[in-house]
Amino acid sequence: MKSILLIGQSNMAGRGFLNSVKPIIDERIFVLRNGRWQMMEEPIHSDRSVAGIGPAASFAKMWLDNHPNETIGLIPCADGGTSIDDWADNGALTRHALSEARFAMETSDLMGVLWHQGESDSQNKQFQTYESKLMHLITYFREALHKPQLTFVMGLLGEFLGQDGFGASATEYQEINEIIKSVANKNAQCFYVTAEGLTANPDGIHIDGYSQRLFGLRYYEAFSKRGNIQHPLANEAEKESYLYKNEFTQNEKIYMLVARLSQNKITYQDFLKEMAQLY
Repeated sequence: MKSILLIGQSNMAGRGFLNSVKPIIDERIFVLRNGRWQMMEEPIHSDRSVAGIGPAASFAKMWLDNHPNETIGLIPCADGGTSIDDWADNGALTRHALSEARFAMETSDLMGVLWHQGESDSQNKQFQTYESKLMHLITYFREALHKPQLTFVMGLLGEFLGQDGFGASATEYQEINEIIKSVANKNAQCFYVTAEGLTANPDGIHIDGYSQRLFGLRYYEAFSKRGNIQHPLANEAEKESYLYKNEFTQNEKIYMLVARLSQNKITYQDFLKEMAQLY
């Protein structure tokens, strides 16, 4: 199994509304929960009760489409509302992420890190020290995990920031974006992806579900092509439609059936009837 570490703040953890997009269901995608690899379901993160759609599921599905005989595990460690200072060497978030990554490495090959953070640092001139902190973070994670060439893919901040809702205070997001670009260009195996054209939830700060699907496609493009993604991908809407399967394995059908029962969308009697049909 290959694995990917997910770190940053809420737009990596995901705040896209769960009912705004179709679910990505694939038994070859796993999430590390309670020390076990479990079949992925969204939300992938549980940092807040409002966790929702993030970029990782579409990233993983695209990776599988190009590696159909393999499996991939996601390691959710992002935390909403955090500044880059919260990701200092001895901070709880960094120690937790490294602990989870090391645990995952016992049974998987850690192949990269997806990072999205910066909204909390887009005000009060905090960008002035952001570059040195982000550079150090990348170096520290690579050294701590003994992977000096570990791939980092970093998402730029949404162009909708600095206007409405909770995003109105993030007036210095453009400065943060320029720093992320600079850091990517100064570090080997480090790339950035544009947030151009992505749209927000009504709160003005969180990327909506559909745009998170597109963001994940861009993350994968940077990861697979080993290059920065400076503009939206060609035919993104068409590519997004490929994320959703029309035919499912027996395990996936059982998963969806159990989910319907758990969500009170089906009676127990009907559950038993449909379950019997699967065997």
